[in-house]
Amino acid sequence: MILRDFMRIRTTIRDCSLLACAGWVVFFTPAPVIAQGRGGAPAAPQSPKVQAPIDVTGYWVSIVTEDWRYRMVTPPKGDYASVPLNPAARLVADAWDPAKDEASGDACKAYGAAAVMRVPGRVHISWDGETALNVETDAGTQTRVLRFGAPAPPGPATLQGNSVASWEGLAPPGRGGIAQAPRGSLKVVTSNLKPGYLRKNGVPYSDKAVVTEYYDVVTEPDGVRWLIIQTTVDDPTYLTQPFITSTNFRKQADSAGWSPSPCSAR
Repeated sequence: MILRDFMRIRTTIRDCSLLACAGWVVFFTPAPVIAQGRGGAPAAPQSPKVQAPIDVTGYWVSIVTEDWRYRMVTPPKGDYASVPLNPAARLVADAWDPAKDEASGDACKAYGAAAVMRVPGRVHISWDGETALNVETDAGTQTRVLRFGAPAPPGPATLQGNSVASWEGLAPPGRGGIAQAPRGSLKVVTSNLKPGYLRKNGVPYSDKAVVTEYYDVVTEPDGVRWLIIQTTVDDPTYLTQPFITSTNFRKQADSAGWSPSPCSAR
């Protein structure tokens, strides 16, 4: 119930009008910032790690409550229901050959940034200094680097691409007009990707794909914490419209069950 209500509220906040959102910004502008307009000294800039409104770090295990047949097992060739593929993409998916991928060293095509968070398993998120987060997956033994600020210098396309991270979102007013504790989302935009698979059975995305993710943390009344990742894949080469998914992870107390494994093409 809490997760469903959270997603509804989240959508409302994202779709709020410019004037309404601007009102929230005015309400939540910290006193030192307001003071700057009155001749006060500007506050020293804080690092993304210090600014973090939510804590996404730690070990998380995926909880598969939807798309079981596409995530827990490899679906058969040609089963690409719910993915908005164009005719060119369907031709690619219908020609999927895992043995060919293995022979060419492409067994990891379903573990790229556009799909790896949907692969069942565990993820470990940690800070790398003050301006980057590492996201490690035990499935496929992949590592994503989410960099705050300027994007990485252009280079060859990779499975995990170049990910630019930023904090966004403000908490609504609490009762009596008192601000609640800081809350927000981690936004990640990834490009410069090698072609890969949205699903393990060869459903393709191209090197033109751009992946936009929002990471949110929700805490249940009993203290259980959830990481919810909403992912949108835009691909002018193979998709007729954005492909949107929502993936849930439950927080673990430690690294129990962490078991890095190689990519599998089958």
